[in-house]
Amino acid sequence: MAIIYQRDKEHSGSNRIFTIHTAHSTYQMKVDAYGFLMHLYYGGKISGQMEERLSMDYLLTYYDRGFSGNPAAVGLDRTYSLDALPQEYPSLGTGDFRSSAFALRNEDGSESCDLRYVSHEVRKGKYGLQGLPAVYAKEEEAETLEIVLRDSVSGVEVRLLYGVLEKEDIITRSAVICNGGSGEIVVEKALSACMDFVAGEYDLISFHGRHAMERNLQRTHIDHGSQLIGSRRGTSSHQYNPAVIVTDRNATEENGSCYGMMFVYSGNFMCEAERDQYDQTRVMMGLQSDLFHYPLKPGESLVLPEVVLGHTDRGLGALSRMFHGAVRNHICRGKFRDRIRPVLLNSWEASYFDFNADTICALAESAAELGIDMVVMDDGWFGKREDDNSGLGDWQVNERKLGCTLGEMIERINGFGVKFGIWIEPEMVSEDSNLYREHPDWALRIPGREPVRGRNQLVLDFSREEVREYVFREICGVLEQGNVEYVKWDMNRSLSDIYSARNAQGKVTYDYMIGVYDFLEKLMQRYPDIMIEGCSGGGGRFDAGMLYYTPQIWCSDNTDAVDRVRIQYGTSFFYPASAVGAHVSAVPNHQTGRRTSLRTRGVVAMAGTFGYELDPGKLSPEEKEEIKEQVRQFKEYAPLIYRGDYYRLSDPFREAFGAWMFVSEDKSRALLSAVMLEIHGNMPVHYVRLKGLKPDAVYEDARSHKRYFGAALMNAGLPIPMKMEEYAAYQMELYEI
Repeated sequence: MAIIYQRDKEHSGSNRIFTIHTAHSTYQMKVDAYGFLMHLYYGGKISGQMEERLSMDYLLTYYDRGFSGNPAAVGLDRTYSLDALPQEYPSLGTGDFRSSAFALRNEDGSESCDLRYVSHEVRKGKYGLQGLPAVYAKEEEAETLEIVLRDSVSGVEVRLLYGVLEKEDIITRSAVICNGGSGEIVVEKALSACMDFVAGEYDLISFHGRHAMERNLQRTHIDHGSQLIGSRRGTSSHQYNPAVIVTDRNATEENGSCYGMMFVYSGNFMCEAERDQYDQTRVMMGLQSDLFHYPLKPGESLVLPEVVLGHTDRGLGALSRMFHGAVRNHICRGKFRDRIRPVLLNSWEASYFDFNADTICALAESAAELGIDMVVMDDGWFGKREDDNSGLGDWQVNERKLGCTLGEMIERINGFGVKFGIWIEPEMVSEDSNLYREHPDWALRIPGREPVRGRNQLVLDFSREEVREYVFREICGVLEQGNVEYVKWDMNRSLSDIYSARNAQGKVTYDYMIGVYDFLEKLMQRYPDIMIEGCSGGGGRFDAGMLYYTPQIWCSDNTDAVDRVRIQYGTSFFYPASAVGAHVSAVPNHQTGRRTSLRTRGVVAMAGTFGYELDPGKLSPEEKEEIKEQVRQFKEYAPLIYRGDYYRLSDPFREAFGAWMFVSEDKSRALLSAVMLEIHGNMPVHYVRLKGLKPDAVYEDARSHKRYFGAALMNAGLPIPMKMEEYAAYQMELYEI
């Protein structure tokens, strides 16, 4: 059993102990004599013959703490204070003055909630979340623990949900807030998970960035005070990713205790870490409390998005591989989850808005000659859309621009043996559009104020069903005009002017995201054979929530190979290569002006789903032959890249090279990639140490046929050849013999 419940007989049955085991970790909590739910332990697995009697409540200490309040239930006992005890779901108004996971405003205006244990249930299978993405599993693969806490004064109940995927070393956390009282309440803060550590020194690893340079790793010591990251932009954002790692201070890629927290949500979020007055550490994650004031009438509920937790004492690399497996096998869904995706050619950097059916078909003909599987028609095919200032919302094919119907163009493309895909941006509207002129109230806009624009467009109010339904019908009308096999879903601005004509204002940011998920779910169900790729100006919504609906996400609008080495490095800490949209683009690069070789661009793009952003008509015969070979190689390597174990071999922010490798599950095959990021006169030789191989096995280089001992490759490494070339790239395929 992954979940064990027992009463502590040494305390007359007043303590209830919950123990959760995964393959390599243990999580324990208890309901104490006063009904408070205390956190006891999360870390390496603790088990043995007396496992059913295991109780780690000896870790809790009780002292008279000046200025730390004492609940009325403890009487005159000054040694009991929630201000100094580790808790599973700390709430505001209980005498705990640290940051809380939960805060509500009662009908009388007071802000207080005293949550005590009511009941619990253990059941087979993994819980689901109404309207929200979540980890899924077969019934025999998972268990659920539900613990009900209640505030006796307001009648508010919090149902804490724990999902346990034992073999995957994954524990998920969510909660449902239920108003069981007689008056309306307002939820002011509702985080999904809290981790309290009674001792230890920890670092927080987070991933910051900006548009076109996302997910840069930042490692900071969790010291006294509070560290806060998050998003108020309506998306998970380019600026911070909703996934963090809490580590021992000495943790490395191969060693040390690491805790991962990944939010399965695509909207506003927050993660808060603080070290308190007694050197205890608290880390919490969930919905952003800014722009969030969620009213609940009697009988209404609020479902919180899920946080995925993972722990390992084998370093950051092992933690990443744990989350890669969870994303690949228990978050991504649908027909394309386990399939090798088509190599595609996107029209955006080839022609931007300047195209017609003939030019798109010319791309398809070139794609066929190069072995590329699909051509994608990007922005500019609909309404009055000759630039990015108009047309969004008018999802009718501009047949005058194309010179034919969409169906006729797709038939021509399929005639070359090439698949067809199309770009959409359903959540947006241009003020210069028929849709906006007819329904200006459908956009998020504050009455009496001029709107804040982004990319000269506004955001449709997807918290409203009639808005979603209209756009859905229009998009379906396009997709059914021909054999569309791929959709790129984009979102090119942040949310502002948070106001809905038909919704309570504190609910808008949450309900908006629920509306986006509703749209995506309907699209998936109606078109199971269409692959959807997520995008928000590249990596502005690269999160586990979107991966529940789209098996891959455009990693960044920045296609520069050197920048992508760093962007994809940060992305790799939680997300597998099979989810990373990565393409070879033209040089000089359209975002940086940098020139890199076609080989380097290919090696970097092969750390993702692989494709192209260029005009093949502008390539030399030699470049076309090289692309043919790249496509052939990628299709040969793809099963290993998509399903193999991923290892980071360098830190490209600190070292002169970026290196990574994929290793098959049985360790019989590996693909090593490296890119030199610096070049200097009379440079020293750089060695890259491989990982994940069998130490006592012999491996052969598929090209040179040179042989190596696995232990030698991992302990001594390989020299990266010095070459008089900027940003040179290298690949080596190894087979066990």
